[in-house]
Amino acid sequence: MKMNRENENTTTLLNEPLNGKGTGNFDPFVDLISAQASRPTNLHQVNLRTLTPFQRALLSIDGTVTKLIEAYTLEPVESVLLLQQVQTLANEGRSLNFHQHPWLALSEGEVIARQVLLRGRYSATVYAYAISLLVTERLPSTLIADLACEPAGIGRVLLNSQIENRREILWYGRETISNLPERIERETGNEFISRTYRIIVGNQPVMLINEKFPLRQADLSL
Repeated sequence: MKMNRENENTTTLLNEPLNGKGTGNFDPFVDLISAQASRPTNLHQVNLRTLTPFQRALLSIDGTVTKLIEAYTLEPVESVLLLQQVQTLANEGRSLNFHQHPWLALSEGEVIARQVLLRGRYSATVYAYAISLLVTERLPSTLIADLACEPAGIGRVLLNSQIENRREILWYGRETISNLPERIERETGNEFISRTYRIIVGNQPVMLINEKFPLRQADLSL
C-alpha cells in the first residue's frame, strides 16, 4: 500500500507543468531509485520539476559526485574530514538516523563511520555534507588507509583502487536538520536535498553513503 501511495505522489508531482512546458509525464528516476518507498520518514517528497538541472544531476549520478561538481563549477573539490572512527553497526545506525541494516546486509560487526564536507578549493563553497558507513571486513586495508590522505574522498579512492563496483541509489528527498553541529550549519544551513546510496563490490554492499546538498546553494527554491 505504501508503494502505491509513493507512485501516486510521484506521478502527481511530475504531472505539474513547469513554466508551461508540457504535462511533465516523464519520470527520469523511475528506473533509477530502487527503494524510494522505504525512505526515512524525515525525508519529504521533492518536486523534481522545481529543481535545477544541476540538482537533478546530483541526485541521479551513479558515478563520482565530486567530479560532477568540479565539471559544473570549474574548481577543484576537496573532502574535508570531520569524523572517521570505528564503531559498531547497531550503535552507529541509531546515531546517524539510518535504517540501514538490511541495506548493508550485515547484522553486526565493525564499520567505519565518516563525515565529510565537499568544499570548493577556490570559493570555499560547501557543495555537500556526506555521511557514510564502510564495512571494513569487505574492503582492502590499503583502501581504508588511502581514505585518510586522499583530499577528494571516497569516490577518488575507489577510482584509484580500480576495484570494480556499482552504485545503487536507494532514496532521495528534502530534509531539514534541526540539530546540526554549529560548525557545519554555519557553512551549509539546515535545509538540504538528500540522497542515500550503497556501493556494491562482488555482489556485497561495502558502503552506505548519504549525501546532503545544501539548498541555499540552489539557484531556485523548492
